[in-house]
Amino acid sequence: MGLDDDAREYHRQEPPGKIAIETTKPTNTQRDLSLAYSPGVAAPCRDIAADPEAVFEYTAKGNLVAVVSNGSAVLGLGNIGAAASKPVMEGKGVLFKRFADIDVFDIELDISEVDPFCEAVKAMEPTFGGVNLEDIKAPECFKIEERLREEMDVPVFHDDQHGTAIISGAALMNATEISGKDLSEIEIVFSGAGASAIATARFYVSLGARKENITMCDSSGIITEERVANGEVNEYKSQFASEGDGGDLADAMDGADVFVGLSVGGIVSQEMVRSMGADPIIFAMANPDPEITYEDAKNARDDTVIMATGRSDYPNMVNNVLGFPFLFRGALDVRATEINEDMKRAAAEALAELARKDVPDAVVKAYGDDPLQFGPDYVIPKPLDPRVLFEVAPKVADAAMESGCARAEIDLERYRERLEARLGKSREMMRVVLNKAKSNPKRIALAEGTDEKMIRAAYQLTEQGIAEPVLLGNADEITRTADRLGLSFQPEIVDPSTRDVTAYGDRLHELRKRKGITRREANELVQRDTNYLGSVMVKAGDVDAMLTGLTHHYPSALRPPLQVIGSAADTDTIAGVYMLTFKNRVIFCADTTVNQDPDAETLAEVTRHTAELARRFNVEPRAAMLSYSNFGSVDNEGTRKPREAVEILHEDSAVDFPVDGEMQADTAVVDDILNGTYEFSELDQAANVLVFPNLEAGNIGYKLLQRLGGAEAIGPMLVGMDEPVHVLQRGDEVKDIVNLASVAVVDAQE
Repeated sequence: MGLDDDAREYHRQEPPGKIAIETTKPTNTQRDLSLAYSPGVAAPCRDIAADPEAVFEYTAKGNLVAVVSNGSAVLGLGNIGAAASKPVMEGKGVLFKRFADIDVFDIELDISEVDPFCEAVKAMEPTFGGVNLEDIKAPECFKIEERLREEMDVPVFHDDQHGTAIISGAALMNATEISGKDLSEIEIVFSGAGASAIATARFYVSLGARKENITMCDSSGIITEERVANGEVNEYKSQFASEGDGGDLADAMDGADVFVGLSVGGIVSQEMVRSMGADPIIFAMANPDPEITYEDAKNARDDTVIMATGRSDYPNMVNNVLGFPFLFRGALDVRATEINEDMKRAAAEALAELARKDVPDAVVKAYGDDPLQFGPDYVIPKPLDPRVLFEVAPKVADAAMESGCARAEIDLERYRERLEARLGKSREMMRVVLNKAKSNPKRIALAEGTDEKMIRAAYQLTEQGIAEPVLLGNADEITRTADRLGLSFQPEIVDPSTRDVTAYGDRLHELRKRKGITRREANELVQRDTNYLGSVMVKAGDVDAMLTGLTHHYPSALRPPLQVIGSAADTDTIAGVYMLTFKNRVIFCADTTVNQDPDAETLAEVTRHTAELARRFNVEPRAAMLSYSNFGSVDNEGTRKPREAVEILHEDSAVDFPVDGEMQADTAVVDDILNGTYEFSELDQAANVLVFPNLEAGNIGYKLLQRLGGAEAIGPMLVGMDEPVHVLQRGDEVKDIVNLASVAVVDAQE
């Protein structure tokens, strides 16, 4: 099937369409229903009647946006009518939810006249926290937005006008920086004079471009004051009328610095590009076919051409999804009365700034593993970059508060954390550890210091103030890689080929001389194996913690720190723990990486260590010893081990958390089973620490939970070591390195 048929099948699958309504409160019992509806619902109704602002406390209004259209100007389809536009509006709702966790009702109005359209939208104001106008033809769209913004007390935003303006504005700020041009001096040519083009030109002026340096062309050529006087153009186009005799698009582009295309495909030739000024900036944003193809624009000249399109198959896609979800997120969360110019400018500036930062591995993978680094082919972030939410929305919220249109004041740092939590429970949990780490950063050795991911992680750890990374490996190679990646920082590097590491060799020999290692072998190990070097540095106190494992098999990466550092003084047990985060639940799984067939004492010790780890994440532990038996229902050697471990823990006066078992996995995690069938259990709620009976069960269990249960996994985190050491999994991403480094820093603090 082709794309069209695939899309038809996608939309008609049961249930038809792309959006649905779901409940956010329990509806399982008669009491639940009496709270949700009659008679309980009367109480919040009375409160809202007495205080209209209480509607934000009791209802979904504060997170609900109306996407409203009459289908008169659907992108690429034209005036197809209200009903035919509904799939597009549902799609807009999908994007709101996917990128900013905003709920949407799509509303298609079969109204073409301005006055009745505005009256219909105004009448719905009690329902919504904001209104996104969509696919309404010009010039009616200008009049509708202007009137609704003036007459409504919630944000009204016409994305077709302002979305492209904001995203391309961010791209323009970065493009002028890269090409060494001054925004106030550049000559800008527009092809197209519709709603989007006019709004974009206005926005560029607000960013610092000069109105007299903008030349706007429509299908009849350059818009001039003479054409305005002759009544050839409407009042909106006339704002950008030029002096002079006019001409066509080719005349306008001659000597220009920037071309902005919001018109039709194929109207710009390579000759027209060659006529532009040095290092031209070309935003050919007509869809699906740009005014000039990416290849033709790039190949037209020998100097640097910064090219953006509206297509996802080329660099620098100007995609409105980078704007509207995050503008509304920030506006809704401060209960703004409008989305004003300051808020739009703040969004563009935040996007421009984000494009200059190191790009997460997950984003690179999502776009085919092509390098994404600030430069001519990367001037705006990618839509799938999760950081856009918590970079843009806080700047928008701040601008709303500063400009006086916000009705609620918020703490921006805490707000950023709440936004991160919207992206997943793991971010919320890691924020606890990251904040602790930032309060007192520690020195951490990154054993595989020449690896690109380790270098990028070191940069992020430094930039965010989480840790003081020490990269182990060849200094020249590390420096070359950092330069190639455009990372402007000066990491501390320990290069065993140029630095005297004899003292570390001597220390290793002292530790392992009765384990078969000679002095010569010890010196060779610290010179050629950075895992041994890093381990001895930790043991000597020259660094506080260590990370390794990115390019090694787990057992081989774990061996050096086990030999050199070993377990803590009060234990012989080391274990690997994964933290799994679900939508509304966090579970710690142990042991998943170290102990193949633990005895009861080992299981008890693993439980103690894992409970301590949970508390570092501000989680109060409730531990379950897992088996295929429930509290003695099967009695054999295998089921006795977890049962005996529970007895050991119950007899330990230092254990101040609930623990019970042996029990089956569903008993441990389902409240109804635990407290219904086994009301005698020590656990009054479902367990959040799951201790598996052996390594095989632990490794299988956490991976099934992760893959089939949709959990995000953080780890493996080593517990029980004498000093903080964590062993990554091969192929982990930069964010995983940063996360484990943060855990190591908190370990070192404690």
